[in-house]
Amino acid sequence: MRLHSITLSIISAICIFLSTGLKASANEKVYMLRLDDEIGSSTWRYTQQALEEARRLNSGLLLVHLNTYGGSVVHADSIRTALLNYPRPVVAFVDNNAASAGALIALACDSVYMRGGASMGAVTVVNGTDGKAMPDKYQSYMRAMMRSTAESHGRYTDSCGESRWRRDPLIAEAMVDSRVEVPGLIDSTRVLTFTADEAHKWNYAEGKAESVDDVLKQLDIPEYEVSEYQPTWLDHLIGFFTNPAVQAILIMITVGGIYMELHSPGVGFPSAASIIAAVLYFLPLYVTGIASSWIILLFVLGIMLIVLEVFVVPGFGITGIAGISCVCAAVILGLIEHYTFSLSHMNIDAVWSSMVIFLAGVSLAVAAIWYLTSIHGPKWVRRHTELMLTQQVNEGYIGVDMAPVNYIGLEGVAVTDMRPAGKIEINREVLDAVAMQGFIHAGSRVRVMKYENAQVYVREI
Repeated sequence: MRLHSITLSIISAICIFLSTGLKASANEKVYMLRLDDEIGSSTWRYTQQALEEARRLNSGLLLVHLNTYGGSVVHADSIRTALLNYPRPVVAFVDNNAASAGALIALACDSVYMRGGASMGAVTVVNGTDGKAMPDKYQSYMRAMMRSTAESHGRYTDSCGESRWRRDPLIAEAMVDSRVEVPGLIDSTRVLTFTADEAHKWNYAEGKAESVDDVLKQLDIPEYEVSEYQPTWLDHLIGFFTNPAVQAILIMITVGGIYMELHSPGVGFPSAASIIAAVLYFLPLYVTGIASSWIILLFVLGIMLIVLEVFVVPGFGITGIAGISCVCAAVILGLIEHYTFSLSHMNIDAVWSSMVIFLAGVSLAVAAIWYLTSIHGPKWVRRHTELMLTQQVNEGYIGVDMAPVNYIGLEGVAVTDMRPAGKIEINREVLDAVAMQGFIHAGSRVRVMKYENAQVYVREI
């Protein structure tokens, strides 16, 4: 009897263990990525890291938590492409805002759920400085990007047997261009922005949800395990140094430091600042795999050629031009790979963005150099690039009066005998003078021939 009870206990324990294991295995692995900041280099890096970790954890669902007013179109396009190519289902939860670049990212997801009171749309490309709409060239590219993203969701057959787009591409275009009209939704005077109810009505959202749990409940996932991506301090630091504004400042310091070092003796602060700025510019790109190693080697080669031109090759010629060209090419190519991550997939927008950042950095460098080397700049900078010493009379220095130069060629009268020095009178002014040849008697006519070493020299007429 006792053996029988022990056997039953063991069997019960095994059953409990198996049931617990089956319950745990039934939990759906959900990986959540929060995009709550401005879309840029940092959010793109977070997306890359999150997708890699979601694959490693074998998550069955990727949930993108969106609350953003937009940001860089180039980085938003990179995020959009990564989400479209992700092999597992991707769900967007719009928690209040998915504006501009955020709407593009939401449209790239397989399903969209919006909180009540949330909005999505307004994807017009604007200038980052004053917020004005960019020319139609940029709007055309964004319209095509939104349209192709909507078309990627495919078509379905409705109850009447008609084939319809799951996400209407015309509606996607209306979010970009106010000239696009969607009958029954918006006229040709406004840019489209959806509310949660409107997005659901026009099939741009699968439903409304008030929380992540509510989203998963509507997806019929009763048991789930949510893992959330948490960026590290290194991710924040790399994102900071890959920000376009910071990159322009680093380019300014690098270019300005090289110029100041070439115009000051020895090796000092300008070269140290230039080296540190170059390291902070290239290191994050290299560590993250954005910039290839040959680009960094090209930059180092350019610096070596510039040093060779300054200290070895006389004058300024092919070596210096080649060095400057290598440095500029490395900086620009690093920016291009920053946006495209592969030269084989380079596009004109990436080149344009890179050139804008590079020219902004060079312009800032020129402005900084002009200020630092002008009379308005600090003396501790100008002391290394120009002569700052003055010879003061109270320190024993004597100035030479150059006014007698004006007497050269004039005629006068010897007041005293000149043997050879004496005095002459010109225009009722008495001057010390020296005879250039022989002695000159008082009363003789003389002409001033030259003024040298603070002395007037005359010759008898």
